[in-house]
Amino acid sequence: MNMIQTLSQLVNCLRSRGIRRKVAVVCPNDPHTEYVIIRSLREEIAEYLLVTDSAHLDVAWHLWSASPDFIRIYEVATPDDAAALAVQLVRTGEADILMKGLINTDNLLRAVLKKGVGLLPEGGVLSHVAVAQVPLYHKLLFFSDAAVIPRPTLEQFRAMIMNDISVCRKFGNDEPRVALIHCTEKINEKFPHTLSYAALKQEAAEGKFGRMFIDGPMDAKTACDKHSGDIKGLSSPVVGNADILIFPNIESGNTFYKTLSLFGDANMAGMLTGTIAPVVVPSRSDSGNSKYYSLALACLAGNQQDQ
Repeated sequence: MNMIQTLSQLVNCLRSRGIRRKVAVVCPNDPHTEYVIIRSLREEIAEYLLVTDSAHLDVAWHLWSASPDFIRIYEVATPDDAAALAVQLVRTGEADILMKGLINTDNLLRAVLKKGVGLLPEGGVLSHVAVAQVPLYHKLLFFSDAAVIPRPTLEQFRAMIMNDISVCRKFGNDEPRVALIHCTEKINEKFPHTLSYAALKQEAAEGKFGRMFIDGPMDAKTACDKHSGDIKGLSSPVVGNADILIFPNIESGNTFYKTLSLFGDANMAGMLTGTIAPVVVPSRSDSGNSKYYSLALACLAGNQQDQ
């Protein structure tokens, strides 16, 4: 397939390939979630299993009336019950994707991570991948972790890279370029993540991640601006041309996400990975557009059986 270069191309790709995922939505009771549902139905990339508490059943029926052939409604007593049922629908294969509506993220994640009945395989690592379409960058930029892992261990860094590479390849990029982000190019034991970076580069050289390029530590500007690399005397397939940025902690990843969306005028998408199926957990401050592209991202990623 041709490489997907923009988020609008992502939607076009789903339509051209006839991909229409079944999405279980937990508490679809807020305007942004309603917008995503209506727009994706119009674009024919999704159909829905709406799981809602009794107090908000009228909203679900209103959505159903607009497209009764592609919406099913499940009524439960509370939002926590809605989360549990939606997770069950994904586990049993009745839905391909889990999506958050008007429910606290912590409540939803309790259901997602519940041992034995959740969506994270035993021994698996949950992480978040974001995709940004930045007007001043020449391609889509993937990065982790802006939402889940506070201080990644070597194992978690490894899982983040593998998850991001897997998503990147769904976009048609068979040889992604991964930048390991730090404030300098030096490995220093005062910054334990740089020691992990060295180990990850060795694993990549041994073929752990398949076809890819990896380099770092380096700062985000060097990763995305070749001129900065030239000034520093740095040259590699990654410098100035990164596809994936791996951040050392959640503060840096989250700040990068929010800065791009506010000051960089970037279109954003994001989802949780490592689960048996994609989980869309948008931030409350994300735009309707961002939440829609997050759903489209999950539709392209598919589930574990698609890998």
